[in-house]
Amino acid sequence: MLLQLRSPFSGSVDQLAVHNWACLFMEKQLSEAEAHCQEDNQDATEPEARAGWNSKIEYFLAQVGFSVGLGNVWRFPYLCHQNGGGSFLLLYVLMMLVVGIPLFFLELAAGQAIRQGSIGVWKSISPRLVGIGYSSCVVCFFVALYYNVILAWSLFYLGNSFQSPLPWTTCPEEANVTLYKCQANSTTSYFWYRKALDISDSINDTGSFNPYIVGCLLAAWTVVCLGMFKGIKSSVKVMYFSSIFPYVVLFCFLVRGLLLDGALEGITYMFYPKMELWANMQVWRQAATQVFFALGLGFGSIIAYSSYNPKSNNCHRDAYTVSFINFFTSVLATLVVFAVLGFRANKIVLECVVRNLKLLLVQAQSGDVDQSMLPSFNHSDPGSFGLEAYRSWFAQHKSHLPDNISECDLEKEMQKGVQGTGLVFIVFTEAMSLLPGSPFWSALFFLMLLNLGLSTMFGTMEGILAPLTDRFKTLANNKTKFTVLSCLIGFLIGLLFTQRCGNYFVMMFDDYSATLPLIIVVVFENFSVSWLYGADRFLDDIEGMLGWRPSAVYKYLWKYICQPAMLALLGATSIRMFINAPTYMEWHQETVSERAVPYPGWALAVLASLIIFAMLPVPLGFVYTLVQDRNRARSGGIAADEYRIVSTKSETPMADVSNVNQWSGDAASA
Repeated sequence: MLLQLRSPFSGSVDQLAVHNWACLFMEKQLSEAEAHCQEDNQDATEPEARAGWNSKIEYFLAQVGFSVGLGNVWRFPYLCHQNGGGSFLLLYVLMMLVVGIPLFFLELAAGQAIRQGSIGVWKSISPRLVGIGYSSCVVCFFVALYYNVILAWSLFYLGNSFQSPLPWTTCPEEANVTLYKCQANSTTSYFWYRKALDISDSINDTGSFNPYIVGCLLAAWTVVCLGMFKGIKSSVKVMYFSSIFPYVVLFCFLVRGLLLDGALEGITYMFYPKMELWANMQVWRQAATQVFFALGLGFGSIIAYSSYNPKSNNCHRDAYTVSFINFFTSVLATLVVFAVLGFRANKIVLECVVRNLKLLLVQAQSGDVDQSMLPSFNHSDPGSFGLEAYRSWFAQHKSHLPDNISECDLEKEMQKGVQGTGLVFIVFTEAMSLLPGSPFWSALFFLMLLNLGLSTMFGTMEGILAPLTDRFKTLANNKTKFTVLSCLIGFLIGLLFTQRCGNYFVMMFDDYSATLPLIIVVVFENFSVSWLYGADRFLDDIEGMLGWRPSAVYKYLWKYICQPAMLALLGATSIRMFINAPTYMEWHQETVSERAVPYPGWALAVLASLIIFAMLPVPLGFVYTLVQDRNRARSGGIAADEYRIVSTKSETPMADVSNVNQWSGDAASA
């Protein structure tokens, strides 16, 4: 050994010289290490005066506003309807408890402990994981692009709601061909496809820009920009209205809906449990996917919002509170949707009864139907016969009735489940047009959609802006300009969705730009915390923040339940994507109907590029850090990171998993 001290009291000149040399060597190594760390983290350090929430209510409104979005209104009711009603609700709660809430708690705690955006959080845990944060930013950007287009559509419908009668309740009086196409379908469907979208027959037919939607898109991005102008300080002021107003509207719709004929039948049909569907693995996949997206996992917005909290904030309680408010909102929206759809179905079926009775009278007079088969009803008011009476009469005589006399089944009408834009802009819009004072209810509904979308957009934009401004000081010093520039770029790229084929691109982005990348992001997030960093060590950090230690159950959930569940979801999603060729619903003007057609080759290339581009930062970040480590090792520096399972007995707070003591071994062996 070069450094060998005989005795602390020897007073040897040689010993003193060697000792001084060793100290200088160690000081040099430490200086190099510090320089490298500063080089890597010069932009990743926490801002000196990081913004914070003025109150817990502001933070709570922001988290709830982000997690509760359009999917609660137009996706959850459809999934519940298609997958067994009450049995799907039980399965959803189960998946939320064992997978959703633990992962939600993980993101909340990580953001609150490190007080950084998604890039800074995962770089703090390990520099080789920095790509996870960048992937979250890319996915947030993709989602923001098409999500704001949906807000533009809502603005367009909101503007058209202030007139009576509503423009989608009647067919336009133009050429006979146009009139026929409108009558061949519903008036709301005609308005959506021909007036609002002016949609092309195929994704290959780009067509011109829709000036009305372009104007609405500009207005939507302007509102988002003004809301994000001064970060959370300005956005939270909007959230006081945008997060609370939707609940007021939903309760108003629920009370009004329950008073409608057919509402109880719709709700009963909705929640009738079909437990046999639990044997279908697709039901489990859809429940897990809905939990995953409903809570907003992987976007980085949860981390960003929680990073503004004081470290003593009870993020454990927040995880349960926000999750169950999200679930409550989904159930509330489902009640509203099916109360109104039950009323719509009841009205359609009663019209069917009246139409059939009138047809029977004509056929009886012409001798095509036996007079004795006719039910007893007031010929001047066929609607007074009633649905139940018609059902029993039809069941008794259906074998002798002509083919043009239908059953008028309420249950079959309720089975025509729709989701997404079809539910909001066609079916639900049609149902509202049947209500007394329909312009008022229409304006209220689309104003609610606008506020739901705005709250989610604020969270999505925060998932982009917060990590990048934390990472780069230049952006932090010019955050207002960066916010305006981001919104301007979003608007310019968003013009793609305002073309006549724009709806097809919205569906493409919605189906493929976020699903697979976000699942991969959460898989890496959970793996890095529970296995690389260490679940016990992470719980130690949470105990240091909260003053009490969460249950050890979380350790086993993160390591042995959440990780396999997310990998299974990733595998099932990937297999389904490769087995079933990607298709989109094409609107055919001649047949006035939709049909599923495969994407053309160039569209598949765009689709694949979206997925690859969103996932690419993860391997690139890993390779880049690995190369840096090797270069530093050759130059005698200290590696930025060395992957290993962290000792769970370590008392080190949440920080880089690095071999920071490498210099001492080098000095000892020198």
